[in-house]
Amino acid sequence: MSLVEGESAWCVDLKAGYPCGENPINIVSLSLACSGLALAMAVWLVYKLKSHERGSEEMNKLSEKIQSGAKAFLVTEYKYLSGFVLLVFAVLLIIYSVDPPTGKYDGGDGDKVDGIRAGSCFLAGAILSAAAGWAGMIVATDANVRTTQAADKQGLSVALRVAFTGGAVMGFTVVGLGLLGVSLFFYLMTINRDTMTNDLGWTDPGTLNAAVDSLASFGFGASSIALFARVAGGIYTKAADVGADLVGKVEMDIPEDDPRNPAVIADNVGDNVGDVAGMGADLFESFVGSIIAAATLANGDAIKVALPFWIAGAGIAASVLGFFAVGTKDGASQRQLMFALHKGVILSSVFVLGFSAIIVSQLFDHDTKEGWKLFACIAIGLIAGILIGQATEYYTSYSFWPTQSITQAGVTGPATVIIQGIGIGMVSCVFPTLIIVATILGCNALSGQYGIAMAAVGMLSTLGVTLATDAYGPIADNAGGIAEMAELEERVRDTTDALDALGNTTAATGKGFAIGSAVLTSLSLLAAFKDKAGITTVDIGDPVVLSGVLFGAMLPFLFAALTMLSVQKAAGAIIIEVRRQFAQIEGLREGTAEADSD
Repeated sequence: MSLVEGESAWCVDLKAGYPCGENPINIVSLSLACSGLALAMAVWLVYKLKSHERGSEEMNKLSEKIQSGAKAFLVTEYKYLSGFVLLVFAVLLIIYSVDPPTGKYDGGDGDKVDGIRAGSCFLAGAILSAAAGWAGMIVATDANVRTTQAADKQGLSVALRVAFTGGAVMGFTVVGLGLLGVSLFFYLMTINRDTMTNDLGWTDPGTLNAAVDSLASFGFGASSIALFARVAGGIYTKAADVGADLVGKVEMDIPEDDPRNPAVIADNVGDNVGDVAGMGADLFESFVGSIIAAATLANGDAIKVALPFWIAGAGIAASVLGFFAVGTKDGASQRQLMFALHKGVILSSVFVLGFSAIIVSQLFDHDTKEGWKLFACIAIGLIAGILIGQATEYYTSYSFWPTQSITQAGVTGPATVIIQGIGIGMVSCVFPTLIIVATILGCNALSGQYGIAMAAVGMLSTLGVTLATDAYGPIADNAGGIAEMAELEERVRDTTDALDALGNTTAATGKGFAIGSAVLTSLSLLAAFKDKAGITTVDIGDPVVLSGVLFGAMLPFLFAALTMLSVQKAAGAIIIEVRRQFAQIEGLREGTAEADSD
């Protein structure tokens, strides 16, 4: 490969030093340091969380049941997943050993070690994604009872802080393990390459390209866990929720989370395996995928390869600062509670913009025009993420008209509630879609496909604090469940209900954020695939291409149908079991006998 082909023309013309042809360890030095900061922050938050009391023996018993159920689900899920992961590892090992992709860079037969490289990256991505989900679940199922105790003894403001601290452990664990894994394996993939340096003593662009190619398997491993964790956890969550509510609230006319309902523990378990472990794995994949896509589209330019790593690292530092801005007062309204969480996200975003400006000015000192275009793309992606969250909040928070209109529709019966709810849900897609489209078009005009990839990195840069606001929701929900099952005073349930209502909105906001970032990341990965495959144009009028488009448009409906049928099947089994217990266990309805939640 010629010097000009992989490096900035400025670097070649002037034979300049830093940041041209940076050593791989220098490219990821900042990201490695910041990933360490994230993991240290997670450890400190766990220590801080442990300082809060766990409450009565009954509360602890309920919390341990929830954690035991969540552990049992994830162990079973990971057991089946391990077989799939090992099978794919073997396939990658064989394929990349027999036909090494590095042959296209060195003009020879390639490096037979490519199979080991690709396989190890895949395993690392899968293991780290699963580990992040497991760690988040363990902390969330410990924070729930501490949140209940705080709501009982210390009030709304402390309870909010405890729940958010538990969610923040998930956020910083995901970004810490994600950035550590992708940075470390990028460096490892550059070791023992035949063309480590070129004539100027710089790291050869071919080496960087080959390393990023191997790194794609890391994203594939993370995607594998995300797919199964999100779908399996989501099915369990909704099945348990439907089963508990239909029999308990509708048929037996008992309150939500009533200890007489045998499905209440399963309902609370579902919040942790679906909305904590599942969402964590989902965003772990998007986070590392955006970095890998941007590095791939850099085409061996050391400066552009370094940029996504450095921005992601800066985002962690900004998220740490943003965490300390979250807080509220006792008796706060829903809007005030939401603003309490928004403060953390907004402050983190401001710091990211400042850090990004410094990074761009350092890396693109030779080409400030290109640098500031990329800064604009990072800013656009960051702002787009915030706007998607705001749009989602508007349609899901009870403080605003859309959700209130669904309540008003209840005057004429349940049928009109369903119609209004579906209609509001469909309309809610419009603004996030327009925001994403504007982001794609704007960044493409500024800096092409690489600019779009950097917009995805910018959107996900504050994931540490954004995911914390999402993971906070299941903790608050569990806290309310424990308060009800432990039969605490009504004022405690009022406090946890306020936190739970906020959590429902933050969960919806998190899902909107996840989908928006996934679109940008997917588009970037598709562009990277086109680049590697040498595809220049795609004719939508080509019958083969159009057939693929139609088939792809059908797949969401197929997958949605399969998951809904699975929810129905699982919920049906729960409903039958709950009905059986109410019919056969004497005194259960009256509260003199204990339900069998196992």
